[in-house]
Amino acid sequence: MGDGRAATLRAAAADAAGCVRCGLHVGRTQVVFGEGNPDAELALVGEAPGFHEDRAGTPFAGRARELLDHLLGGIGIPLDDVYLATVLKCRPPGNRDPLPDETAACEPYLYRQLEIVRPRVVATLGGFATALLSGRALGITRVHGQEQEVALGGRTVILYPLYHPAAALYTPTMLDVLERDIARLPALLAGGERASLDSTQAPHAAPGVEGDPDPARRARGRQPVQLGLF
Repeated sequence: MGDGRAATLRAAAADAAGCVRCGLHVGRTQVVFGEGNPDAELALVGEAPGFHEDRAGTPFAGRARELLDHLLGGIGIPLDDVYLATVLKCRPPGNRDPLPDETAACEPYLYRQLEIVRPRVVATLGGFATALLSGRALGITRVHGQEQEVALGGRTVILYPLYHPAAALYTPTMLDVLERDIARLPALLAGGERASLDSTQAPHAAPGVEGDPDPARRARGRQPVQLGLF
């Protein structure tokens, strides 16, 4: 089955490579479509390519990718077994927030990817991807670590919001929260653990970020803390 899905993904990537649906095509180095295991049970979805992703052509490049590799490896999930994607496929100038017309132009590519890969769990990294795929603009500090069932790519999947690794690189307390949330992924993939929080209970938030819809955006332009992980 993997060969068939891989070929279909390559065709979808080729279609996206020449996309001019919005103005972002003018400043991009290349389209960052997605990569990973076409049969992945876990997909990670972020907001948009940044500087390093635009140059490398892969989602979650640089230290953010190293952190994901470290945290997932710690729970026995090789990064090569995961499918990686972002909502936008081209980098917004200066890493600014995506505009509505840009999101509308790129959404079909993401939904097509999820339709092809058919993951069991879709982990959204950061507030933008979480709000888009969940349909709830509650802010990542309120919903991280709380799974829900949603319809994506023509089927029901478990949507699992997480802090973006780029934000965790700058805030050690957020890294602790991200590590705890990621530790639940094996149980979610196995279908053996459900949400322990209802709508009246607030999840644990990293100190100093409550009320921020997406802490990853606050991290732009700052120097990362030395985490000593790699």
